[in-house]
Amino acid sequence: MPTFEASDGVRLRFEDRGEGPPILLIHGFASNRRVNWDETSWIEALSEAGFRVLVPDLRGHGESDKPRETSSYAMRRMAQDQFELLDHLRLNRIVAMGYSLGGRIAAHMAVFHPERIAALIIGGLGDQLTKGLPQADAIAAGLRAPKAAEVEHPLAAGFRAFAERTGADLEALAACMEAGRANLTPAQLAGLDMPVLIAVGEEDEVAGDPQNLAEMIQGAELALIARRDHMKAVGDKAHKAAVLSFLERLGHG
Repeated sequence: MPTFEASDGVRLRFEDRGEGPPILLIHGFASNRRVNWDETSWIEALSEAGFRVLVPDLRGHGESDKPRETSSYAMRRMAQDQFELLDHLRLNRIVAMGYSLGGRIAAHMAVFHPERIAALIIGGLGDQLTKGLPQADAIAAGLRAPKAAEVEHPLAAGFRAFAERTGADLEALAACMEAGRANLTPAQLAGLDMPVLIAVGEEDEVAGDPQNLAEMIQGAELALIARRDHMKAVGDKAHKAAVLSFLERLGHG
């Protein structure tokens, strides 16, 4: 499996599958490229639709290096990792698609280097993108708790259980969560001029309000995934159908 070294020395693992227009898939917090995109059949669906699918493990996740310093996980740094991956592959412009934390990273990429983002797909994230995640400290504390059974905060307990199922480095994830979630402003989002799709489960209590986010971005499309929460919306067939339809209408795939 290929790797590349980011400019700060962190080595990142990625997959490069299929042929066609490139699409970058950025997974969520405490997940990894396999859980978020492979086991849910996203890579298969997009490659069969005619895309070259780029699938990195974020720093602190999966098979990438896992620094334990909070400073390693600033949002600009995590977005820069993705641009450095594109530079490594000699790719100038791509479709960026992210879920949850990955959606936040993709949105930052689109704001700070819009010329490199042909289209933006934000999954599992509503107006939390502008308001932040108020439970971040509780989640970090839950990841650092000696035992999962000691975590009482419901959201923190959920992330702790998920992180243990994926075999994650709990200390690295806690540092990532402690780094904060740099928020974008409505003015920054209003300046986006590439096509944007927002896809969120109807029962997602983590993402924030997706309608509010869609209204901040001129021309943004909103797909609500029926009867799905933050975890179950990821691989839902309606999610895939919405994304593939969006890309087809743009002339991709």
